[in-house]
Amino acid sequence: MKITVYLGANPGNRPCYARYAYGLGQWIGRHGHTLVYGGSRTGLMGQLADGVLDAGSRVIGVEPRFFVEKELQHERIQELIVTETMAQRKQKMMELGDVFLAFPGGIGTLEEISEVMSQAKLGFLQKPFAFLDFEGYYQPLKVLLEKMAEEGFVWKEWVEKVPFLADIPAVEKFILDTLPKL
Repeated sequence: MKITVYLGANPGNRPCYARYAYGLGQWIGRHGHTLVYGGSRTGLMGQLADGVLDAGSRVIGVEPRFFVEKELQHERIQELIVTETMAQRKQKMMELGDVFLAFPGGIGTLEEISEVMSQAKLGFLQKPFAFLDFEGYYQPLKVLLEKMAEEGFVWKEWVEKVPFLADIPAVEKFILDTLPKL
């Protein structure tokens, strides 16, 4: 399975984020999955890719040319797809992935998973997604989605089905539950 993970190119303020990203990568790699991610060697992105690679599995990076020109790409990954724009990057990552996970990150991470959610809600993307809610990182977003439903901007039934996964065992259960549908 190709697991697309959106996450920060920065490390965050706490070392636990890097350990968790590396651990998620190890889990992906040990289970023989392929990682699809933004292609960077920096921050949490680099830690995640290192975890997958160290576990002996495949990593596909998708990076826009202007990041490649800044030499931000991870040197050890097996495949790097270079796009001209960020929009093309998002599209390619959605094409490649079988399932999508939002790890803690910044505005880019939020933009990417928002595109996935929007496409899924509109019925254009028939692939599952989830938030890795490490230490409650995505609880403010969950509250916002609930507020959107309360105010009538999104269906409450849809919001209630958005998965917020607390840890790697929850990710494993989500992936195992997803496998028969793919």
